[in-house]
Order: sequence, then C-alpha cells, then structure tokens
Amino acid sequence: MTIYIIWLVGVIIWNYGVPQATPLEDVLVAIILSLISMLLKKYFKI
Repeated sequence: MTIYIIWLVGVIIWNYGVPQATPLEDVLVAIILSLISMLLKKYFKI
C-alpha cells in the first residue's frame, strides 16, 4: 500500500505541478511512475 501511495502522490504532484501537460505526457509520466513503483517493490521486497 505504501508503494501505491508514493505512486499516487507522484501522479498528483505531476498533474498539479504541470497543468499544461498534454494527455500523452500524462500517460508517459504515469508509466514512468509505475515502473519506479515496480522497482521499489523489488528493492523493498514487498
């Protein structure tokens, strides 16, 4: 659950921090954040 919260906070920060981003950029950042969350799960063995 902690990893999901980190991912969610990252998405929220992105959406409010870069409001002029295109939908494609939003999707790309969500994918990147998802990959980071997968790496965190591996690293912390959750």
